[in-house]
Amino acid sequence: MTPRCFIIRHGETEWSINGRHTGTTDLALTANGEKRIKSTGKALVGNDRLIAPRKLVHVYVSPRSRAQRTLELLDLGCRERLPWAENRKPEHEPIRTEAKVEVTEAVREWDYGDYEGLTSKQIREIRAEKGEGPWDIWRDGCPGGESPEDVIRRLDAVIADIRQKYHGPCFDGSSSSGQGDVLIVAHGHILRAFAMRWTGKPLTETALILEAGGVGTLRGILLTRNLNRFSYEHHKIEEPAVILGGGFVVDN
Repeated sequence: MTPRCFIIRHGETEWSINGRHTGTTDLALTANGEKRIKSTGKALVGNDRLIAPRKLVHVYVSPRSRAQRTLELLDLGCRERLPWAENRKPEHEPIRTEAKVEVTEAVREWDYGDYEGLTSKQIREIRAEKGEGPWDIWRDGCPGGESPEDVIRRLDAVIADIRQKYHGPCFDGSSSSGQGDVLIVAHGHILRAFAMRWTGKPLTETALILEAGGVGTLRGILLTRNLNRFSYEHHKIEEPAVILGGGFVVDN
């Protein structure tokens, strides 16, 4: 089995609708966002579907409640209670995965610093007033927040952790359980950066798009789900690859 790493961006929030940069601010999903993530779980999660719970070995989730709620709504069927919950779901609900859920700052959103809560238009206006050039987060980072180098350091550490602990054993023969897939539930900018670092590319080459749980605010009653899978070329851990999934269209 060639192990995979799935990334899922949290569902829609009020700020994602308005295009406001949301890093440290802790926002809830909208009712619409919750409904759509539930649909995504039904469509994509299952042992006969794209994300097979029985093949998951580890789940990384951001400390922000919008990411944690997204994971809850995907309904993986974890044996242990989720770290932020008082109890596991009712006993009658089936256990589908033995994967441990780890809440970690390593996959929190980019710290936008002075740009927190601002739209790209507002940021451009502020920079123009200061006589600064066009903003490129991949090159410039965020004043008062994180630089690209800061983000690279924490993401490279996560990737190294995944390959050493979870994917490596699938290649060296030390794991025969059939488990090796990893899931990350986090945020837009940090997951796009993760995709670039997965293949060892600089962030300045980032051209990937990952929408907030889909594009429901732009597609009327239909929702296009975008989910990226990360795997390896030629079944070698030395040759990581990005497999861009197509659009998953789900009735609202």
